[in-house]
Amino acid sequence: MKTITVIGPGLIGGSAALDLRKAGFASHFIGVEQNPENAAKAVELGIVDQVLPLEEAAALSDVILVAIPVTAIQKLLPSLLDLVPPQTVVIDLGSTKTLLCQAVQQHPKRAQFVAAHPIAGTENSGPLAALQGLYQGKMNIICEKELSSAQALATALDLFTTLGLKTIFMQPQEHDKHVAYISHLSHVSSFLLGLTVLDVEKDEKNIFTLAGSGFASTVRLAKSSPDMWAPIFEQNAHFLSHALGEYIKHLQQFQHHLQHGETEQLYQMMTQANQIRPVLDGITQTPPAK
Repeated sequence: MKTITVIGPGLIGGSAALDLRKAGFASHFIGVEQNPENAAKAVELGIVDQVLPLEEAAALSDVILVAIPVTAIQKLLPSLLDLVPPQTVVIDLGSTKTLLCQAVQQHPKRAQFVAAHPIAGTENSGPLAALQGLYQGKMNIICEKELSSAQALATALDLFTTLGLKTIFMQPQEHDKHVAYISHLSHVSSFLLGLTVLDVEKDEKNIFTLAGSGFASTVRLAKSSPDMWAPIFEQNAHFLSHALGEYIKHLQQFQHHLQHGETEQLYQMMTQANQIRPVLDGITQTPPAK
């Protein structure tokens, strides 16, 4: 049976470990975690069986899942590949891909690495946020599959299928462009909506007592960890900046119609936005977590 090491046994890595353990995919789980409290909690919750230093864990592992902030992944990957035995498969679970793939492009053990992004998560972080069934029915993206060995790719696909993920393939820049719009932009919007309301709350103390479910669902992502999202924004600044430009243009257009009493144009913009409904209905109709 396999030994899996999870570097960063929090929401992303911890949720994967819980389901892989339940499915019997591996017999032993090792954590690598710098925060002593998180390390102890990961063992207490059964996410991992023990926590070891990186060098020891790498030597014992058949598969290593890297689930830490993307700037840390970028720095770690080359030295991690230096450490691993010849058959060990390293899989990163980061939300950006271009800079991560570039970091190991010329590494002699590049074939042992699989660049992946399971598109799932919540606004919470740390071992306590780990959930069984988080990935069930969700999409997963693997980049540069042609640079991974057949054995590494097969291992990764088997792991992702066990988690209930549906995998597609993209090149890194294509991936980063798409996620800038469907994931990263929504987080920016939520963070800034939260800031806007907090600014108003300084003068209008009743605003949060009036906040309903619509506000809560829209601003929910503002609770996400800045430790995770600041590195994502940094690494995907090029595509995210383009996405923000398009978003700001729509906001300015909406504001113009509003200020000039152009209700028909506002109606047309909202009607056009309603065309997103079939897409969202398709997302919500994915199979429930088991």
